[in-house]
Amino acid sequence: MEKTWADLGHVDSLKDPPLREVTLGTAVIAVSYSEGKFGAVSNFCNHAGGPLGSGKLDDDYIICPWHNWKFHRITGFGEPGFDEDRVPQFELKIENDHLYVNINPVTPRQKAPHPPHPLARPVKREDGPLRVVGISTTVMDAKNPRYSTSEKLLQVAVDHAKDLGAQTMFIRLNDLKFRACEGYYSKSAFACTWPCSITQMDETDQLAQVYEALIHWADVVIVSTPIRWGAASFAVPQDD
Repeated sequence: MEKTWADLGHVDSLKDPPLREVTLGTAVIAVSYSEGKFGAVSNFCNHAGGPLGSGKLDDDYIICPWHNWKFHRITGFGEPGFDEDRVPQFELKIENDHLYVNINPVTPRQKAPHPPHPLARPVKREDGPLRVVGISTTVMDAKNPRYSTSEKLLQVAVDHAKDLGAQTMFIRLNDLKFRACEGYYSKSAFACTWPCSITQMDETDQLAQVYEALIHWADVVIVSTPIRWGAASFAVPQDD
């Protein structure tokens, strides 16, 4: 492909900040500088299209600001162990103390095959009785439990649904181990993914069973939450 060079400016003006996003027509490029060398790769992360140029550098790797995927700032390859993923690389040259970029990438984008998460399957309601899930958000010290009126009321409701012939499920968030929401949605609406990126990245995330119940199983969802000032209702998972 024919090379199309664009002047990015004087080299001294491009060293700080060490990572930036540059738009040249239809090309959006993450330009970086570290240890005396410039790099240029596609601005769009392979995962969910996050803006690499708005991320940060970890040695010679760009960390995507959305979900922390890493790509080499010069070659575009993913970090070791994930180098089947690659974002396009752009050629650079310096003339008369100006940095030029060829806006036509010199390498293609490569996406390693990633099997879809089980939660991503189509929603299909199988034949059967009504399904009711109760979700308790009560937080308490498991070693010193207290009586929860809201959780007891939820249990009564779920048991009653079962007596009426419904299939039932009872989930206590306090019994599950999962990470707090990291607020990806506050960075961009597109950064909040389905399935949740935390669940996709962490195979031990037990919130998956809540998503499974809400999206793929239940017809009726009953949530109990204590009315109490403080942190009695489950908002942020507690550390071990």
